[in-house]
Amino acid sequence: MPKQSPAQKKTVERVMHEYKHGELQSGSGKKVKKRKQAVAIALKEAGSSKNASKSENKRNLAKTRKKESDQTAKAKPAKKRTAAKRSAAGKGTSSRS
Repeated sequence: MPKQSPAQKKTVERVMHEYKHGELQSGSGKKVKKRKQAVAIALKEAGSSKNASKSENKRNLAKTRKKESDQTAKAKPAKKRTAAKRSAAGKGTSSRS
């Protein structure tokens, strides 16, 4: 089997982490209880399954990358205002006399 790319390794690590914490679900929505099934899901999502064609593996990896980037975009917190912006915003109206 050829070496995995860093993106594929990261995907496999994420899926196995989900399995370890009992969060990995199969296509039907049931929790995955067998390690072999978790490994199969990880390899499929990473696009390094030996049973799939090269084009199918590429498509699976692209699909997973898009899914992961969408999740991280939603998880990013709102930007915080810096101290300089807060002080600049408060200069126009002062409550002190």
